[in-house]
Amino acid sequence: MRIVEVKKRMCGALIVCAIFLGGLSSCEGGKHNTLTPAEVADGWKLLFDGETMNGWKDYNGTTLTEPWHVVDGCIQAKGEGSDASGYIVTDKQYENFELSWDFKLSKGGNSGVLYHVVERPQYTVPYVTGPEYQLLDDENFPDELENWQKMGVDYAMHLPDLAKMKVNPHGKWNTAKIVFDNGHVEHWMNGVKLLEFEAWTDDWFARKNSGKWMNAPEYGLARKGVICLQDHGYPASFRNIKIKELPRKSKEVTLFNGADLKGWEAYGTEKWYVEGGLLYCESGPDKEYGYLATREYYDDYDLTVEFKQESDGNSGVFIRSFIEEGVKVNGWQVEVAPPGHDTGGIYESYGRGWLIQIPDEKEDILKMGEWNTLRIKVLGDNVTTWLNGQEMVDFKDEKIGAGQGRIALQIHDGGGIKVAWRNLKLTTL
Repeated sequence: MRIVEVKKRMCGALIVCAIFLGGLSSCEGGKHNTLTPAEVADGWKLLFDGETMNGWKDYNGTTLTEPWHVVDGCIQAKGEGSDASGYIVTDKQYENFELSWDFKLSKGGNSGVLYHVVERPQYTVPYVTGPEYQLLDDENFPDELENWQKMGVDYAMHLPDLAKMKVNPHGKWNTAKIVFDNGHVEHWMNGVKLLEFEAWTDDWFARKNSGKWMNAPEYGLARKGVICLQDHGYPASFRNIKIKELPRKSKEVTLFNGADLKGWEAYGTEKWYVEGGLLYCESGPDKEYGYLATREYYDDYDLTVEFKQESDGNSGVFIRSFIEEGVKVNGWQVEVAPPGHDTGGIYESYGRGWLIQIPDEKEDILKMGEWNTLRIKVLGDNVTTWLNGQEMVDFKDEKIGAGQGRIALQIHDGGGIKVAWRNLKLTTL
């Protein structure tokens, strides 16, 4: 795991000896990397075929170059990775699932399984995006450990029940499982549940924002992502890696409670406040861009917001957006603008600019200085917008389809902007 790197570069012969003595050279005992007819019928699928690295690649890559290989029916980390390298991920993303695997560590071994990992050029390592089931030989690890770094933890977030922890020593096989079911999370070890928690609750965010992840704004927010295996400088073997996908559950969400900004995070120095049951955005003295983003991700949904442009009105609603650095929000914006400037159109905040503008004959649908209703439906690669009950654009885009992230309100730079918002509600799809 991301523990201080241990300076233990051994010669090739010693590495081979360590692997042999740790019992990592074989997936001995029984038939592995297969599914029973009952498992197939129940929806389980293998993530490792026992013979090849098909279905795996480097994190943020297109091929496999990291130090992993297949040895006697096992995926094996060679022990050449570090905090900055050694990560492999599945070709496919997963949202809700049961994930099970067998693992075997070397003496003092350090590895992990991460999920909901997001691949973007802005992230050089996966652990700033995806939670991790820690795999560690606590007893023989050479450095002092915090409790949140030990075997079975939800790394730097949730601790297991140690009374239930039954782990076979290094060189022996163990079976672990992660359950992620629409925010409900469980860690299992050798058939026993070690911990469970609910993601994205007030408690979850308090842990995220007060510990190791306080400077990793997107950690753990993704609702889907790739599965990741970690080589952290120690040989480790995996077999019988299998997954069963679980269905997504729809829910109704009220984004603004009419009283305060709970559930939102502000970026920049512009003004966001609640007054008279309304949410206001207003230019501050810096006259720069400002954003108010949901603390949670929302990917597929039907969103309705009401807005009134009291001054200028150059704003917008970002979809599937993420915080790149500082104040910068990266994603796609459904425009809210003064008359004649494409309210309801879709603009990309980086790269391509306008993706689709509204027809000129629909510019008079906006009612400046009055309440307007904006509806945004985001489903896969399709975004449809309506303003005051009339469709403005219906647009498909592969990049939007691959995106995920927060909903965010914007204040444009230049100053003089004041917009009121109310009734921000969505249904997840």
